[in-house]
Amino acid sequence: MALTGEDLLAISRLLGMKPESKLQPIRDDICFLKLQNENDILPRLQNIEACYLSTFERYKGGIVQLDAIQADIDVMKKVLIGHSEKLWQYA
Repeated sequence: MALTGEDLLAISRLLGMKPESKLQPIRDDICFLKLQNENDILPRLQNIEACYLSTFERYKGGIVQLDAIQADIDVMKKVLIGHSEKLWQYA
């Protein structure tokens, strides 16, 4: 036989417990979690976000520069290969 919600409520009244008092620990936990979220977790997340954004801003310009360097190296390779072939023809 399973107890219904009404049965549990009647038992709690017999024991002198107020129905609201059963919810108080849950309310306290929710309040604690909200405060922890506001005071501890959110500031840390904002700090992590700021670090990532500043790092991104520093390096995003470097990608264009890296592409330009790679293009220059490709041109230098072709020139060096061409010069090497010419030198071997005269050797």
